[in-house]
Amino acid sequence: MTKTLKLLLLAMCLAPAGGFAAHADDGVFLNSLEGKWMGKGTVRVRTNSSPINVNCKFSTDASDTSLSLDGNCTGLLIINRAIGADLKANGTEYSGSYTGAGTGKAGLNGSRSGNSINLGISWAKEVNGDRVAQMTVEKVGDNGLRLTTVDEDPKTGEKIVTSTISLNRI
Repeated sequence: MTKTLKLLLLAMCLAPAGGFAAHADDGVFLNSLEGKWMGKGTVRVRTNSSPINVNCKFSTDASDTSLSLDGNCTGLLIINRAIGADLKANGTEYSGSYTGAGTGKAGLNGSRSGNSINLGISWAKEVNGDRVAQMTVEKVGDNGLRLTTVDEDPKTGEKIVTSTISLNRI
């Protein structure tokens, strides 16, 4: 059964892959993210919209080469979104897919640097004037996880944080 990284990033929800087998330290890193998580954050439906406070819960499962994160984020009465993505490690590169933005399945590609997996997002449809954004999955200490999505404002070209979710292991 394929393990997945079912990431959040609702309304943004949100680099080519290659290489060989995952490095041993990547397996240790991925396995350290296994567990149940709960937390809060903010989400912007679009780069020019006001942030919405959200509460999120996730459950993760990990192997040496993959991570599964299934979750749900809710905010006000207007957002209740299941979040999901599949992520696999291949050498130092990570690739997979993301669902939760409401645009269809998006592609994820990137690499790990320290305690962060930095991913490019390729949206299935145009979001904020284009089909690309960035996502970071960051391990914070032993019991924290931060998920951040950044997109470019189509009018100003400014990079805007469209979501940031801070989770704690429960």
